[in-house]
Amino acid sequence: MEGFGEDEVESILYIGREVSVFKIPPLKANEGHRAQEWGDLANPLWKGRIRIIERSKGVSIQFEDPTTGELFAKADYDPAKPCVEAVLDSSRYFVVRVEDNGRRAYIGMGFLERTDSFDFNVALQDYTKRWRARMNPATEEDKPSPHIPAGPKKDYSLKEGQTFSIAIPGRGGKASNTFNTNASTTSDSASTFDLLGGLSSGTSTSSSNSTSSGAFGGGVPLLPPPPPSAPRKR
Repeated sequence: MEGFGEDEVESILYIGREVSVFKIPPLKANEGHRAQEWGDLANPLWKGRIRIIERSKGVSIQFEDPTTGELFAKADYDPAKPCVEAVLDSSRYFVVRVEDNGRRAYIGMGFLERTDSFDFNVALQDYTKRWRARMNPATEEDKPSPHIPAGPKKDYSLKEGQTFSIAIPGRGGKASNTFNTNASTTSDSASTFDLLGGLSSGTSTSSSNSTSSGAFGGGVPLLPPPPPSAPRKR
């Protein structure tokens, strides 16, 4: 138990059971790598397994013999300077920059199935996200929402005695009614529209106003009484 703390903990992020390694030609200027330029893809330079291992000091991509575990090549993965590059003509092949005692070389790598290459990509992307979150603790979630206005909240409620107007379209010049928030200042002589089209006062209830509104406001006029009948001769 005393020696457990001295051992470095390893986390396996990905294991590829079978991967092929190829010798690739030098990269042409201003162009990416293409797997079809690697020669006969059925005859790789080496076959084995690949593991992505995370340790306290970082992540490494290791090419190992599946039986003995002997290391064939190793690449230290740095998200700031990725050592893995996808080719232009396939989703199953990649170019990996490996290093050995300060020497650097580029090798081609290929998977048999697209699902294996997809899982390989996802493992590197997940680690890259965690690495960025660790390097930049301030994430988008810590920022205030852009939909919330900055500064103190404003009070838009009406104070006592304040008024506001509501525009009523189609009424010509008199197109707005004014409302007062103070009930004591409300006028009892507000005008209302008659159902027959006339404009009558809210405080007038006499029959003379009804007659005038009928004559001038489009209402039904009152008919005069009939004349008295003449006396009959006997």
